[in-house]
Amino acid sequence: MFPLANSISPTVNAFHMTLIRYGLAAAILVLMLVRAEGRGAFATDGKVVRLFLLGTSGFAGFGLLAFTALNYTSAPNVSLIMAMMPAIGAIVGAVATRKMPPLYTVGSIVLAFIGVALVITQGDFGKLASGQLGLGELLALLGAICWVTYTRGAGAFPGWSALRYTTLTTALGCISIAAAVIVASAVGYVSAPTVEHVLAAWPQLAYLVIFAGVVAVLFWNKGIGMLGALNGTLFMNLVPVTTFTISMISGFRPGPIALIGAAIVLTSLLLNNWLSRRAAARATSAAVMPAAREPLSQSR
Repeated sequence: MFPLANSISPTVNAFHMTLIRYGLAAAILVLMLVRAEGRGAFATDGKVVRLFLLGTSGFAGFGLLAFTALNYTSAPNVSLIMAMMPAIGAIVGAVATRKMPPLYTVGSIVLAFIGVALVITQGDFGKLASGQLGLGELLALLGAICWVTYTRGAGAFPGWSALRYTTLTTALGCISIAAAVIVASAVGYVSAPTVEHVLAAWPQLAYLVIFAGVVAVLFWNKGIGMLGALNGTLFMNLVPVTTFTISMISGFRPGPIALIGAAIVLTSLLLNNWLSRRAAARATSAAVMPAAREPLSQSR
């Protein structure tokens, strides 16, 4: 997704790209929802404000911030930060619950940030201190936080299908995207792309709409419902792998320090996921053991 978006960003800016992407995706999702569940599925059950805020976070926040980040840093850097969503999710969860995560998760987060810092500085950490780097990565990080917030929000709609949640949040999020485009255009930050530029970018836009805007988000929400946020966000680790591969095919050559940093990020997140799942299994086993012994003690 990021290499394709980056390839058309000189002619189709991030704001209009996001509006086209999710505007068309919302239209497709609406048709799918009507066909699959009927008009009654558009009822918000009194949660329209929450749906609007989640849609704003997931689509306006993530889309605008992540794509704008490409103006200031490379697609591999943005994708690597997106791979940190499990660590970001742990931080967001700790803030929401006011409970510190396990020490191994804290260690994973620290290692992940060190790995990202290696990639974006090429080992020269003085660049961060001098302010030579960081804006693109900061925007990408904020975008990742927005997407994690959106993902966690799905838990508030347990009886909803993935299609219903995806459709309503996408449609409502488009309101915020349109508002952002209007404001950005009014202040002169962006200008509308020409029809010729949009038509020239139709292969990339088609991918962003159909696969990255409809299929990916729909399957993402379905997967999160089946696997949970912890295991679901782990699949974001595939993003930098595919992005680095596509970028290298296009001529990008990451240095050894960047590869080491990327390996540190992915390894730390995979290790944290494995330890988290093992801890959850132990907790479940500990809870089952007393229940299994109770009938025996009562029979005595």
